Amino acid sequence: MNMNATLILQSIAMMVFVWFCMKVIWPPILEALDERRAKIADGLAASDRAEKALAEAKLEVEEQIKAARDKAGEIVEQANQRHSQILEQAKDDAVGERKRQVAAGEAEITQSANQAREELRATVASLAVLGARQILEKEIDEDTHRALLDKLIAEI
Repeated sequence: MNMNATLILQSIAMMVFVWFCMKVIWPPILEALDERRAKIADGLAASDRAEKALAEAKLEVEEQIKAARDKAGEIVEQANQRHSQILEQAKDDAVGERKRQVAAGEAEITQSANQAREELRATVASLAVLGARQILEKEIDEDTHRALLDKLIAEI
C-alpha cells in the first residue's frame, strides 16, 4: 500500500470517528454537562435564598424576643401594681378591723363602767337605807323606800 492512500484512509476513518462522536456521543455528554450546570446553578440559587431566609428568620426571631421581653416587662409591672394594690387593700382592711375592734372595746368598757356604776349606786342606796334604818330604828314602807332610792340614785 501506498503511504498516501494509508494517510487518506486514516484521515477518512478519523473523520468518520469524529462525525460519529459528534452525532452520537457528544450530545448526551453535553446534555449531562448542561443538567449538571443547571443543578449547580439551582443549588447556588437555593443557597442564596436560604441565606436570605435565614437572615429574615434571625430578624423575626430578634423581633419576637424583643416583643416577648416587652410583654414580660409589662406583666412584671402589672404584677407589681397588683401587689401594691393588695398591700394597700390589706392595710385598709387592717385599719378598718382595728377601728372596729377599738370601737367594740370602748363600747364594752362603757357598758362595763355603766354596769359597775349601777351596781355601785344600788349598793350605796342599800347601804344608805340600812344606815338610815339603823339611825332611825324604824322601818320605812316600800313606796317611801323606793322613792328614797330613786332620789339617791339620781343624786349619785
